[in-house]
Amino acid sequence: MSVVKASAGAERRPGNNRLPRYAAVWLVLLALLCPAAAWAASGGGGITGSGKPKPKPRPHPAAAKALAGRGMWIWYVSQSSGGSLSSIVANAHRYGLGTVMIKSGDGTGTWSQFSRSLVSSLHAQGLSVCGWQYVYGTHPTSEASVGAAAASNGADCLLIDAESEYEGKYVQAQQYIKKLRQLVGPSFPVALASFPYVDYHPGLPYSVFMGPGGAQYNAPQMYWKDIQTSVDSVYSHTFEFNLPYQRPIEPLGQVAGHPPAGQIERFRQLSRVYGAANVSWWDWQEASTGDWQALSRPIGSLSNYRPSSSWPTLSTSSQGGLASGDLVVWAQEHLYKAGYHVSIDGGFGGRTKSAVQQFQGAHGLRATGIVDTATWQALLRYPAANVTWTSKGAVASRAGLTLPSPRSAKERARAYETPPHLGRG
Repeated sequence: MSVVKASAGAERRPGNNRLPRYAAVWLVLLALLCPAAAWAASGGGGITGSGKPKPKPRPHPAAAKALAGRGMWIWYVSQSSGGSLSSIVANAHRYGLGTVMIKSGDGTGTWSQFSRSLVSSLHAQGLSVCGWQYVYGTHPTSEASVGAAAASNGADCLLIDAESEYEGKYVQAQQYIKKLRQLVGPSFPVALASFPYVDYHPGLPYSVFMGPGGAQYNAPQMYWKDIQTSVDSVYSHTFEFNLPYQRPIEPLGQVAGHPPAGQIERFRQLSRVYGAANVSWWDWQEASTGDWQALSRPIGSLSNYRPSSSWPTLSTSSQGGLASGDLVVWAQEHLYKAGYHVSIDGGFGGRTKSAVQQFQGAHGLRATGIVDTATWQALLRYPAANVTWTSKGAVASRAGLTLPSPRSAKERARAYETPPHLGRG
């Protein structure tokens, strides 16, 4: 993640049904603090087996304490506040942090800095602690064990930093998520922290990482300075293309690179306008005193500001919309579950267009064959199809669909939001 981070791609800088003991304790505490959130975390909400929507909890799904408020990412503990735990705690309290996100693993290796004693010490000082790991997809089940180790050490949540190495790896992403959930349980809070511009990365399996059983939260790396855009633009673009995944979007901003204080404050203001519960920042070891002040000083609310409410448009290439990529995969999965058995291949061709027209007609929408905002909202009333991705081609299965990775997984990134020479964290 970086602007020096341990991440490789662009915006960088940066089972079983029995709950493990730590997850059970988390749910008990959550039940005491927020019964509706606990109900959601334990499986409430969503779609019933009959396909009918379940009642949704109010107001924010599974709002774990660790992912509500202000957070700061730590790459190296030894390089943050001089490596002094007492100084880290003092700074956290001075600048109003509720959560620290500490690197806990890289690929198949755990990081010794993320220890049970470290987590316990920070908990004792009133801080929530999340682990984060950079993943590659070369050995996905081993990577899942590294993620689960952070939970075993007392982490309140896990953040998955999946970037360019995971593009095209649908099979591996599913193996990772399946194993992770077997190890940490179905309700342990997990967030995906990846590229913010979904349309730039057609082969990245967002629909797996944030699909059924995957991450409950989305923490896109919205590094506006490195992307070389404005704060307003990074919000509108990120939210537009991430909304269909139906995961709470918790913006990850930057202090690395020392953007102007006014921009940091604007980022905070827009997080409120867009309804985000959490804002976190990359990263501690690169934050100056001025950065800390900008992310903590009181700011007023924006008046007369209307956030972007656009959703991505999907269509055939001749119609001018997004014609391929993971968002098309996601739409096709919902079309399939709604009874329109299109090929789930990530390409918006004639058959998908025809299915969309039929779906629109059946739902009182204008039959344009274009997936627009109203069509997305109707489609997402249905769950995604149960798809098992395989590198061996389609296989007959009674438990759902077993399909080869979508053709769109082979597409290269259309662009990288930030310079590719930045480090991997």
